[in-house]
Amino acid sequence: MSPETPAATVPFMGNADAELEASEHLVFDGATGSVHSWDLVTAADGPGTRMTLFMSGCGMRCQYCQNPDTWRMRDGIPRSVDQIMERVSRYETVMRVTGGGLTISGGEPLLQARFVAEIFRRAKSELAIHTALDTAGLLGARLTDDDLANIDLTLLDIKSGIPETYRRVTGRPLQPTLDFARRLSDAGKAMWIRFVLVPGLTDAADNIGAVADIVESLDTVERVEVLPFHQLGRSKWAAAGEDYLLGDVKPPTADQVEAARGVFRARGITTY
Repeated sequence: MSPETPAATVPFMGNADAELEASEHLVFDGATGSVHSWDLVTAADGPGTRMTLFMSGCGMRCQYCQNPDTWRMRDGIPRSVDQIMERVSRYETVMRVTGGGLTISGGEPLLQARFVAEIFRRAKSELAIHTALDTAGLLGARLTDDDLANIDLTLLDIKSGIPETYRRVTGRPLQPTLDFARRLSDAGKAMWIRFVLVPGLTDAADNIGAVADIVESLDTVERVEVLPFHQLGRSKWAAAGEDYLLGDVKPPTADQVEAARGVFRARGITTY
């Protein structure tokens, strides 16, 4: 696909609608969850050294997804909240020393909102560590105000600023993400916005400008991260037997990434 070629609307690969439907019974069940993996990372997914817990299941099908192996809840490992907390507590000291904490990512963690909310509740009440949620915001309405009180930082993926482009990229509407962002802002909750720059898909000037418009309308965004598209997840698509639509797309150049970042910086927005 050349930068001038419009991307096709993403199909619901891996049955994204089924994942949303299957997750409904988990909305009110916080005892167990389907976990993909976890990692101990520094300078990623929030401040300091962090344990990042990756949940299984996603109701979106982003064309540039680098982890299609996280799409299906049934492919994850069943874990209880107690099991997760035991693992998190192993790193309590290093988290405190570095100003780090726990990040829950995915997939889309809010497919399992009650499980995630209970982990965050206990992380705050038992360990008093920093907490971060990495989400696309589609299912933000599944979190109560009490749940939000236990989340220190939201890493919010705004995948495009133009609704039509957003649906082409993800197969889902933009509005729920905007509603969640506004709710976080009104509640005074800190956000880091993430935007992936994909040549021929999300890099149009009006689309980048529309993302900047969204960010500018929010009061609690601490930074914007413009992330260059890469091909590191391509082999996972093949392993999953999925049709990868971006096989011919080259990563953006350093100049293209800096130009996109410049759009945000010109408005006084801290950007990386």
